[in-house]
Amino acid sequence: MLSRRLFVAAAPLGLIAAPGILRAQSLFRTFPFALGIASGDPAPDGFVIWTRLAPDPLEAHGGMVMVPMEVTWDVASDDRFATIVANGTVVARPEMAHAVHVEVGGLQPNRPYWYRFSAGGERSFSGKARTLPAVGATVNRLKFGVVGCQNYEDGYFGAYNHLAREELDFVFHYGDYIYEYRGSPTRANYFGGGLQVPVRQHVGQMLYDVADYRRRYAQYKSDTDLQRAHAAHSFFPTFDDHEIENNWVAGVSGSRSPADAFELRRAAALQAWYEHMPVRKANMPRFGSGRFHRTARFGNLAEIQLLDTRSYRTDQPCDDGFKPLCDGVRDTNAQVLGAEQEAWLAKNLSGNQARWNCLAQQIMMMSLDRRRAANEDTRIANMDSWAAYEVPRQRMLARMSGLGNVVVLTGDEHQNFVGDLVHRDRLVGTEIVSTSISSGGDGSDLRAGSDQFMQFNPELKFVNDQRGYVVCEVTPDAWLSHIQVVDKVTTPTNSLKRRATAEIAHGVPGARMTGI
Repeated sequence: MLSRRLFVAAAPLGLIAAPGILRAQSLFRTFPFALGIASGDPAPDGFVIWTRLAPDPLEAHGGMVMVPMEVTWDVASDDRFATIVANGTVVARPEMAHAVHVEVGGLQPNRPYWYRFSAGGERSFSGKARTLPAVGATVNRLKFGVVGCQNYEDGYFGAYNHLAREELDFVFHYGDYIYEYRGSPTRANYFGGGLQVPVRQHVGQMLYDVADYRRRYAQYKSDTDLQRAHAAHSFFPTFDDHEIENNWVAGVSGSRSPADAFELRRAAALQAWYEHMPVRKANMPRFGSGRFHRTARFGNLAEIQLLDTRSYRTDQPCDDGFKPLCDGVRDTNAQVLGAEQEAWLAKNLSGNQARWNCLAQQIMMMSLDRRRAANEDTRIANMDSWAAYEVPRQRMLARMSGLGNVVVLTGDEHQNFVGDLVHRDRLVGTEIVSTSISSGGDGSDLRAGSDQFMQFNPELKFVNDQRGYVVCEVTPDAWLSHIQVVDKVTTPTNSLKRRATAEIAHGVPGARMTGI
């Protein structure tokens, strides 16, 4: 299904030169769906389907003529498309990199559908999407994936090939879909110790304008393992920092570029993010701003709050990095979510009637001591996590108190962690930190100093330094998070195993680890 077929045809010169919409008689030189297809943001009555026309993905404009072009789409109730339940035509416009977002509605809840696109006489391969259960419907089972942090240079995306084979209702992507760094034959090692040779190399320089970001998405989306995962499952995409720049927050550049220059860069990056993600028009950024937090409701079983921990956050205290705690950590004016998003979340948590509350977000909520050696006598914290924002962190934990059903899903760390969330010596929830798809390279079962690290942090139940993803299985009585890890990412193929499972009983905060 993912093979690249080549189609050679000459477009009439009049069609190329004339304004208006190109139609089917203008054939592509190569397969126009080279970046794959995707579905996302499912609801009980439908979902978004996405593609981008890019016959030469890494060339200027993806190899497209800079005029609008019609794209037709079909949604069927069977994988052979014998019964078409919805179809239509949408225009792929050059202003949006010839990407299309179709918000399909009018479908039945809690069932699979299949979709495909056609343009210029070419047809995409098909994808599978699944609608959510009806709001309030009795549901006894939910199974979904948690993924993110996929640095192209650090390794292959073989974990996505395994994810595509899982039977899932959807996938939550916590962010770092692309990395903004320039391509280079060598670079500094993550953990020091000299130079590192990338497994694969980025095309181009550091990303700054919309053309840069579009080409980087095109490079990542050309990966066939990533395409398989998108074709197999609907995604709920969110973003973290590398979609724009490492450790940015709100209007503050991580590299301390001038605010007006960073505003332009952020606008370009978020436009490219929208162009390449299967999200709704309500999440379309305008001039670098937008509303990206939203809710997914899975019948009466679970309500998932998809958070944005970048757009409204105040600057990292203590000059960012992994540092000893400074006075800025206790700033009473500090924000992680911003006042509007925090009020929205508080209302949703207090009014939720579902069996489970889930916060799907980006940065670690546990306040861990990052020391890894017994002779280090000063507590170290990650200033790009909730630990550096103690006042809003305590407000968040207080809102979880007494609910007995809160699970926080996190990424960013390039490791697997399972731990307790504690407010005033009381367990209020469990945090599951999912490792990276490729960022950090092959890794190992444990990083050096992990035993000491666990002693410094008694709230931790589990830590692991391999690549992979998490699969969550949810019933009314239990939430299971399976830690799925691959043996390596430095080769295109790898093997998968279940490293451990975190078991959370409803009404009893805290996880019990099995299979270790």
